[in-house]
Amino acid sequence: FEIGLAKDSWDDVTNTLKKDNKIKDGLGIGLLVESKGKIYDRFRNRIMFPIRNTSGHTIAFGGRALKKDDNAKYINSPESEIFYKSAEVYGLFESKQEINKQDQIIIVEGYTDVVALHKNGFGNCVATLGTAFTKLHIIKLLRYSKNIIFCFDGDQAGKNAAWKALVNCLPEIRDGVKIGFSFLKDGTDPDEICNNNPKEFQDILSKKKNLSEFMQEKE
Repeated sequence: FEIGLAKDSWDDVTNTLKKDNKIKDGLGIGLLVESKGKIYDRFRNRIMFPIRNTSGHTIAFGGRALKKDDNAKYINSPESEIFYKSAEVYGLFESKQEINKQDQIIIVEGYTDVVALHKNGFGNCVATLGTAFTKLHIIKLLRYSKNIIFCFDGDQAGKNAAWKALVNCLPEIRDGVKIGFSFLKDGTDPDEICNNNPKEFQDILSKKKNLSEFMQEKE
């Protein structure tokens, strides 16, 4: 996944890009920010997750704060001419081969969930980029598999996110498309479960509800 680190500095990337005369490019893709006539790094003191397109090219970053008191736990690159957040998922490039092998895609909510699942044998896992699952997401993923399982937190927020995903999936449902929904116990995350007991996570997936079941339950 080429996970890295943004230094606790306001000008580390700025100085690097300045040497190569790439300040304008850095601003264009959101690595740098300009405010009140000053230019500084967007990502500081964060674990960095490169977001790659299906060709393997890095088109954006997600950054997780290292300090608990940071105002934002996660920040992403802003949208740019090479990055449209509502159409991209994290981990698709890394998962393509396993998705093809298993003919199934597991969708979770976070970067660390994807990394933990891959580490524990679930290499067909991707995540949305801190945004609701959109019609563009389902169109893209159905090119790789028609068997999709959403795995959300079991709290109300997770169920609301699942319902939004369902609504956005409905227009793209065709013969052969199978959509399932798995829910975790309140207060647990996919990465936590997988790191402790991969079999438990597999059991959760096996108990998934199909789309029609979830619709009827919601009603």
